[in-house]
Amino acid sequence: MSEKKTGLASYENVDGDYLEKRSLKKSAGWVLLWALGVGAVISGDYGGWNIGLKSGGFGGLAIATVLMAIMYVCMVFSIAELSAALPHAGGFYSFTRNALGPTGGFICGLTDTIEYVITPAVIVFFIGGYLGSILPDVPKEAWWSGFYVVFVGINILGVKLTLRAGLVVTLVAFLVLVVFYISVLTTGSFEAERLLNIPDANGEKGYFLPFGWNGIFVALPFAIWFYLAIEQLPLAAEESHDVVRDMPKALIWGIITLLGLSIFTLVLNTGVEGGAAVIGASDAPLADGFKAVFKDGITSTSVNLIAVTGLVASFYMIIYAYGRVLFALSRAGYFPRWLSKTSRFHTPHRALILGALVGLASLFLLDSLGKSGAVGGTLLNMAVFGAVLSYAMVMFSYVKLRLTRPDLERPYRSPLGIPGAVIGGALSILALASTILNKDYQPAIIGVAVFLAAGIGYYLVYSRHRLVAQAPEEEVALLAKHLDELDGKREVSDE
Repeated sequence: MSEKKTGLASYENVDGDYLEKRSLKKSAGWVLLWALGVGAVISGDYGGWNIGLKSGGFGGLAIATVLMAIMYVCMVFSIAELSAALPHAGGFYSFTRNALGPTGGFICGLTDTIEYVITPAVIVFFIGGYLGSILPDVPKEAWWSGFYVVFVGINILGVKLTLRAGLVVTLVAFLVLVVFYISVLTTGSFEAERLLNIPDANGEKGYFLPFGWNGIFVALPFAIWFYLAIEQLPLAAEESHDVVRDMPKALIWGIITLLGLSIFTLVLNTGVEGGAAVIGASDAPLADGFKAVFKDGITSTSVNLIAVTGLVASFYMIIYAYGRVLFALSRAGYFPRWLSKTSRFHTPHRALILGALVGLASLFLLDSLGKSGAVGGTLLNMAVFGAVLSYAMVMFSYVKLRLTRPDLERPYRSPLGIPGAVIGGALSILALASTILNKDYQPAIIGVAVFLAAGIGYYLVYSRHRLVAQAPEEEVALLAKHLDELDGKREVSDE
């Protein structure tokens, strides 16, 4: 193998057989991509968001949701442009690699890995809780392991099967929410005054911001849960039939769908019997919402099974995401190369299995330490920390590429342009500060920081010397760098 250096990184040339063993199959149109994006997020409407009521009151969470909605809209338009211009499986890693070099690309890819590996672990923990209440004799560890085995297995069997099954599960979860909204509105179960029944520090109720402006800041991570993971769609770029047309369409319709769901869930689920005070303390806000609407006309078993539909949809779809992140970083040499070999179904089976093992290990470890009661909130904030850090990096990358590579072919251009990316980046930094400064979850954030430091250490000591020049993300970036160097030499010679 021949080698070449660029900055801190050293590249090796590989033969054609290397990439042939790491190929993906084109199987997705925009509808399946829409399902991939919405399905990954929809569990956020089933639970997690409501913790923000307890932290910020209805007004605090409502304003936080508006701010995070703006952030995600800005980001979605930006990554729609980038995914059409740089259509590779690396997603955010690909974008930041082209803008910030291999080190920046690796750091962003590592934060993405944290988000996508941790999030399914959070979701399967709640799945185990719901199903454990129906069949208490089945250990929660069995639910965790069983769901990982089943849905990792489906992901391994082929992307077409994965996405089609995901479409069905997503539509079921979506219809469950629609049924709930219609039921609340048609049965008279909603009362606006219930939105404001969380007492302030003096025990008084009826305030829009019972915890003041600080309540908005504290509620930001929980507002993010309404939208977290829509950004995984660019990871499917190499498996899209027509990425230039389908990816922007799926991203835009995906965020429109999620915006609508977040508004209805926040208002209607909070305004049922018990109001913000009860829903904010609930482990299953949608299930409690159904109970409040139908009262004795619905059983607890039915409610738990209903709640599981949304959780399963997101769990299933985010498994797809971590598989592609690990695959892309491994194919390019940042992670061990053996991890990116694909199966006869053209799926990254090794990456899928490893991500599952890490997620399960996290659950078992926290449970063994006696932290099972806090695992959901703890892991949620870890996932959010990784996510918003990557958001800030990709928004900065968008701006830099607009300024430094105006010649980059952009089949789709964001209508918000650089101003939109700047706004999205500023809001992501605000959300990042919220996760860091929340004392309840600081130990978890420190743990993530230690993992990041270890990952960067691995890169600096080992993997930066073994990057793969022919990996699509690297090849495009290296070509652009080479052309820039040639242009610089021409300018010097002209002088």
